[in-house]
Amino acid sequence: MRTATVNRKTAETDIKLSLTLDGQGESKIKSGCGFFDHMLTLFSKHGSIDLELDCDGDAYVDYHHTVEDIGIVLGTALKDALGDCKGIRRYGSAMLPMDETLVLCALDVSGRGHLQFNLPIPTQKVGDFDTELVNEFFVAFTRQAGITLHIKLLDGTNSHHIIEAAFKAFGRSLNQALEIINDKIPSTKGIL
Repeated sequence: MRTATVNRKTAETDIKLSLTLDGQGESKIKSGCGFFDHMLTLFSKHGSIDLELDCDGDAYVDYHHTVEDIGIVLGTALKDALGDCKGIRRYGSAMLPMDETLVLCALDVSGRGHLQFNLPIPTQKVGDFDTELVNEFFVAFTRQAGITLHIKLLDGTNSHHIIEAAFKAFGRSLNQALEIINDKIPSTKGIL
């Protein structure tokens, strides 16, 4: 069973996160931000990753530290749960529609953290959530997880739909990439 638990406490956040990669997409999320809880729940469901998260952050400032630090902790947990990556498919992609929105997500569990993010979001906020934090989350996640991630908006005008489609596509792409297909390291180098 590919699982990990990570606890991280700083002067800005106190985070406890547990995940099971071969799960049912069940989640218990408490980030302190309702919209971000919704996005992480969607990621968990569409990625078939069981996820428990409890974050006590300095939301009185804003959600920046909370969102970025959750990205760090989620990336760390994923890397821990994967170990040497033996047997995984390695690559995953999804083109996901949501009403007027269409988002493309493709990723490589490469060991090299890189984000290519072309997701213009029309508004600065969805509720009390700063939409620029979507990029911050994915930057933090990719660096810690060692994943190359491309997210691209192909069509769309509604900020909520664009962000939601991105998190759903991310979950589906990751689920595909993490599927066990054999007992080999998926690299000609013999290591990821």
